[in-house]
Amino acid sequence: MNVLTLTTFDDAKEIYRHKDFKQALYDAGEVVMDGVLVNLHGDEHRARRRLENRLFRRETLVHYERDLFPQVIQETLAPHVASGRAELVELSHQLMMNLAALNAGVDRPLKTKEETDNLYAFMMKFIEGATLAHTTRDPKEVTSEVEAAKSEFNIQFLVPSIKRRQQLIAAAATDETVELPKDILTELLKNEDSLHLPDEIILKEIAFFLLAGAHTSATAFVRTLDNLFNWLDKHPEDQVLVKTDRSFVQRAMFETIRLNPSSPTAMRRATTDITLKSGTTVPKDSLVTIDLMSVNRSVDIFGPTATEFNPHRVIETPNVAPWGLSFGHGMHACIGQELAAGLSERSEETSDFEYGLATVAVQAMFDRNVAPNSDLPAKMDTTTKRPYWGSYHVIFAS
Repeated sequence: MNVLTLTTFDDAKEIYRHKDFKQALYDAGEVVMDGVLVNLHGDEHRARRRLENRLFRRETLVHYERDLFPQVIQETLAPHVASGRAELVELSHQLMMNLAALNAGVDRPLKTKEETDNLYAFMMKFIEGATLAHTTRDPKEVTSEVEAAKSEFNIQFLVPSIKRRQQLIAAAATDETVELPKDILTELLKNEDSLHLPDEIILKEIAFFLLAGAHTSATAFVRTLDNLFNWLDKHPEDQVLVKTDRSFVQRAMFETIRLNPSSPTAMRRATTDITLKSGTTVPKDSLVTIDLMSVNRSVDIFGPTATEFNPHRVIETPNVAPWGLSFGHGMHACIGQELAAGLSERSEETSDFEYGLATVAVQAMFDRNVAPNSDLPAKMDTTTKRPYWGSYHVIFAS
């Protein structure tokens, strides 16, 4: 099988926008990813994306960031701050999971530690399944574990969540005062007559929004804290900014996502013979790998210091997002990028400007005087080939 690797910004952008390239990054992770939004193509993708886009409108995202997330942050961080220490990898996933569950439509009626731990375990197993191509474990063993997790998740969380929403939808049909939840699961159930989605696909779609909503923001959260710790060691004059200037923290988030995207590569498969504007020919059924670590560090686009982290970076190239192409581009751009990272441009009239949930969470950590725990050095995750932190211990200075 032909595999072409692209490292230039323009080629990557064209691939993302071309209608004859389909998603191929998650082929190995079909145990979770087969049939979910990010893997759909053509008319099927457009129809479901149009439906689910309703949950990512500006007013809804502002509501998440300003009304819901501050309480989630306080509740999640409080016991760690009280103990004076935390491990960021688990903390970040729990923090983002709590909000991702709201967006996906996963009810947590008990709000107990056991319930949270169960949902967290399911989510982490779904993440392992989605990134199966990068596992260092036996893929068959991981797949078996993911199948078991899906079955238990369905019983413990999804079936009760579906039942509650179906009752509300039925009630709303005759009573306009009934308010429906604003989440993915409700939208799927409201439109099941037109979508005709099997139960297995609904399960995978909800698992996908749970893992994607939590994992991308969680990895960016930990990496941004690490980058800022290192930056502030060298630039102590910026210490005040992490507490007083949310736009500075957001730019640090953008830089982090640019330099270290959640997935270091993107993959597409050609559905027909294609010739790119650069003259490169891509035969039908060929795989194209977009090397985001190279694309996002292009000196031509991001300047002579493109490989370095700099939260004060000014990008002179027009029509380039500060995070590069880490969220994709075009119709297949990440549906949750604004929720996670906020808006990249602001005008004087923008009263509903979003900084992104990951930005808000990072600043909340600095508000609580976070610092690396020098007694427990950070370690990389050895269960995957992706460059994720395996553990990152911090303290909260009094």
